[in-house]
Amino acid sequence: MNLSIVIPVYNEEKIIKSAVDNLTGTVKSRFPDLDFEILLMENGSADNTPQLVDQLESEYSQVRAFHNSNPDYGRALRRGILEARGEFVVGDEIDLGDVDFYEKGFKLLEDPAVQMVIGSKALPASADKRPLLRRAATRGINFLLRLVLGFQGTDTHGLKIFRRSSLLPVVEECVIGKDLFASEFVIRAQRHGILTLEIPVMLHEKRPPAINLLKRVPGVLKGLWILHKNLGPRSQ
Repeated sequence: MNLSIVIPVYNEEKIIKSAVDNLTGTVKSRFPDLDFEILLMENGSADNTPQLVDQLESEYSQVRAFHNSNPDYGRALRRGILEARGEFVVGDEIDLGDVDFYEKGFKLLEDPAVQMVIGSKALPASADKRPLLRRAATRGINFLLRLVLGFQGTDTHGLKIFRRSSLLPVVEECVIGKDLFASEFVIRAQRHGILTLEIPVMLHEKRPPAINLLKRVPGVLKGLWILHKNLGPRSQ
């Protein structure tokens, strides 16, 4: 078994070194026989993140560094999945590195019928310790996804672990970047009949978001319109 951990990074010079050090050490300790790689998908950072990503690639044999010219979380995540070499892929965040989620996801994926596991922040058993505005935004976008696109679930933006071979055709179909790539990815997977499971996660914000939440609203609304145009309502 091998694993690709895909992490988009943007203006993360303050935490990226310690986060990668910790993640690499924890994965080695928890899964000593696991062949894994960490894909750092730097996208248009204005600080020292690009140089640090390259330094980490030279320091760790498990790290691969990629650079994208424009800040676009979704495009960076999509490219990372396409570049991944692992049988399984985790979509993670630089300030999370939730290896407990990896372990739980692996166990669920032992069932060949299960193709994707999502760590949902909105399940009753989850512990979402982020600020109130961030929690409200998660529930607001998921309400709109259910209303506009017939999304069946509680969260599209959580941590994910999935079988790459099964989900690669879905990723290749996706047209949206930025904040709604993850939503399109999950919704398209559902429409393809791919079995996805949600599990609760514990989450707290280690640092403020790199991009102001309110500034993202117009782009999210535009993205929803584009997705509705491309996907339409859920087919019966």
